[in-house]
Amino acid sequence: MDKTSAERSEDRYLVPGLMRGMEVLGIFTPERRELTLSEVARAIGQSRSATFRTVYTLTHMGFLLHDERRKTYSLGPAVMKLGHGYMANRELVEIAMPELERLRDETDWSAHLGVRDGARVVYTLRVASRMGMGSIVHVGSRLPAASTTMGRVLLAALDDETITRLYRDAPPAVAGGSVLSLTDILAQCARDRATGKVVQVGSFEAGISSVAAPVRDLTGEVIAAINATRAIEGVTDVPAEVQDRVEATAARLSHLLGYVQTD
Repeated sequence: MDKTSAERSEDRYLVPGLMRGMEVLGIFTPERRELTLSEVARAIGQSRSATFRTVYTLTHMGFLLHDERRKTYSLGPAVMKLGHGYMANRELVEIAMPELERLRDETDWSAHLGVRDGARVVYTLRVASRMGMGSIVHVGSRLPAASTTMGRVLLAALDDETITRLYRDAPPAVAGGSVLSLTDILAQCARDRATGKVVQVGSFEAGISSVAAPVRDLTGEVIAAINATRAIEGVTDVPAEVQDRVEATAARLSHLLGYVQTD
């Protein structure tokens, strides 16, 4: 018995059953997604009967899934929930940075990450276009949510009651030179929910095109938005390829945060 094993056997505070359960979860890898009971038992060096009790308990709690037809086990949804707290505590910017850099490199549009603070969107990350042709919005900027692509995405995730509370006493929102009433904002949010993304060309900042998409966490809640912006004269829409890349980036980032799309 090595020193570590000896120390474990002498530590009266350790719970052998719990340690065995964690050991079972640890043997599943991307290369070994499904294992039979016998394979699990061999991997942890236990008998089939002892292993069955551990595996049965983990399955009952949702940490393992049992395929009765194939007689195999795989990791269950409860494992993802364990990691949610860790993921939530990681800086969103740290997770998003490489994805936005990839988006910038694929499109040469400036990429941003934003979160909502009341009726405003706060820019928390900016990856500038290498050609210097993006909107000059700095990290920490607070812009009207109802007038910007990321802000509109974040507002669309709210219910009408919450939106009404936000704008009942808020200063008037302006988009495209027009003042938006509460009725206008509610109608705009309804349209944005239906499309799942927001595209604007020159309506907030002259000569700037922008497209934004939502970022979701493990529960499916929209917790942030990303966009791509660029100065393009004489256009009336954002190129479809850029729109697709922004949506794909938002989907990848959501996946990194634990979101699994079910439909």
